[in-house]
Amino acid sequence: MEITSTMVKELRTKTGAGMMDCKEALIAVKGDFEKAIDFLRTKGLSAATKRSSKAAKDGTVASYIHMGGKIGVMVEVNCETDFVAKTEDFQTMARDIAMHVAASCPLYVRSEEIPVDALEREKEIYRTQLREEKKPEKIWDKIIEGKLKKYYEDVCLMEQKFVKNQDITIATLVSNMIAKTGENIVIRRFARFQLGEEITQ
Repeated sequence: MEITSTMVKELRTKTGAGMMDCKEALIAVKGDFEKAIDFLRTKGLSAATKRSSKAAKDGTVASYIHMGGKIGVMVEVNCETDFVAKTEDFQTMARDIAMHVAASCPLYVRSEEIPVDALEREKEIYRTQLREEKKPEKIWDKIIEGKLKKYYEDVCLMEQKFVKNQDITIATLVSNMIAKTGENIVIRRFARFQLGEEITQ
């Protein structure tokens, strides 16, 4: 099957992966679009796993100001070398992540950072809801697990859908960059400021 540039562009839009990676994936799976997506995700995740033990001590602090100075974000994204930190791709990704934080307002970078008491409070809310809805107690755990997954997608940066491409999460965006650069990349922290928030009369 002939792999056309239109197919490659469509896969790139869907996954955020590089053009050559998209072409390679389509060739490998003989043009099957869904299999190509799985191929890229597997490649990105395996590259991310291999690199995760490498120290990411370089990187950049990117910023984004929105709505004429009403919202501001700073985000620290780390990589292994100054060379990768200075590339246009890495800098663009860091700025995109800052813009995403401004738009999506996450509370944590990843789910492991959620305090135990906050998580328990959330679970107790779900239990109360299930009790009031008279759901059988034997299925509570399964329902709570699903609700927590949705909660993580709402409050954890890595679990959120990327605002510029709703087909991928921020975690996938980072994995794709790891695969592209061959370096470990970590979103270390962020700070989001909104004019007037927490000001009391």
